Amino acid sequence: MKDPVTATTGITYDRESIEHWLFTAKNTTCPVSKQPLPKDSDLTPNHTLRRLIQSWCTENASHGVDRIPTPKPPLNKSQVTKLITHDLRAPLLQLQALRKLEILAVESERNKKCMVEAGVVKAMFGFIVLCFSKQEANKGLEEALSILHLLRIQSSVAEIKPILMENNKIIEALTWVLDLDSDVYKMTRTNAILVLKAVISATSTSMLEILSLEFFKTIVMLLRQEAITQQGVNDALYILLETCPLGTNRTKMVEAGAVFELIEHECSSPERRTTELIMGVLFHLCSCAAGRAAFLSHAAGVAVVAKRILRVSLATDDRAVLILCLICKYSVTDEVLQEMLKVGAVSKLCMTLQVDCAAYLKDEIGGVLKAHSNVWKNSPCFDDPTNTRCH
Repeated sequence: MKDPVTATTGITYDRESIEHWLFTAKNTTCPVSKQPLPKDSDLTPNHTLRRLIQSWCTENASHGVDRIPTPKPPLNKSQVTKLITHDLRAPLLQLQALRKLEILAVESERNKKCMVEAGVVKAMFGFIVLCFSKQEANKGLEEALSILHLLRIQSSVAEIKPILMENNKIIEALTWVLDLDSDVYKMTRTNAILVLKAVISATSTSMLEILSLEFFKTIVMLLRQEAITQQGVNDALYILLETCPLGTNRTKMVEAGAVFELIEHECSSPERRTTELIMGVLFHLCSCAAGRAAFLSHAAGVAVVAKRILRVSLATDDRAVLILCLICKYSVTDEVLQEMLKVGAVSKLCMTLQVDCAAYLKDEIGGVLKAHSNVWKNSPCFDDPTNTRCH
């Protein structure tokens, strides 16, 4: 033990270990007594045991044992409040305050909890919006976004909602950060997209309906450039998936070039989760005429979707099959039907009928095969189109 503390159950633990148990592992019982131990339980420093430990270390210094320093007092809310209400607002102290907050967030889960309760999340959003309003790419942006990432705001949707109601410039400000030139580090952009993902999850439908074309152009741009990490790419795709069920947003995404970039990204054979997200977005975009037209205009569209069927996951199979069915129902031409045959899409639809997939998918596939049996009837994978039985 380096910093012994006693829980309300009377058991003494090392502070770092018990805080990890409570805050990171999210346990709610005392590891020894199994009694309830809520996260907000007081952890009292055990000074007697600490002095004994230090004394033992001193006595055994000749054996290479280092003396454990006296631990710093736990962070309290008044210290954090001073940093965000005074230092953060003083231009000369601003960057120093942000770096101090970042260090505190890294130190322990207890610090993170204290910072959230003191209003650091709201203060960081306010700082980012202030930089945006002044159009100043302040160096503190990197620290502010890092702090929001460290405080795990993606799991605190309920805490973000009231902040969004008070400040309607947050989405615009985060979009501005993502649009900054190449001097912005990759991790800064990645943290910005992660924060934006959390914000979008907490945003009301009425606000999502008025997202601008420029917003979607920015998100699509991130898929095109190596400007963010793989996790950042998935967060960007999640944002598209969350916002594309709204009809006006689908139109804006298509106009922003989303369909082309999604297919291009999928052609690089990304990881499973990325493929699932891409197929989810493509399905929604192919639900509108403009999206289907953009999909068919890409030479690899039909092929790459067909290739993913039965090779990634059930979620991917579902979306990919429905994309092909949408094309066959509403945007079909003889050229498209021949392409589907050539790239193996018809074969994949027949194979899907033979596996344990959802009944509605079988119905969709059966309807498509029956509707176009006159074109596909000579295919070696096509048997009896009237009852949709295939080899």
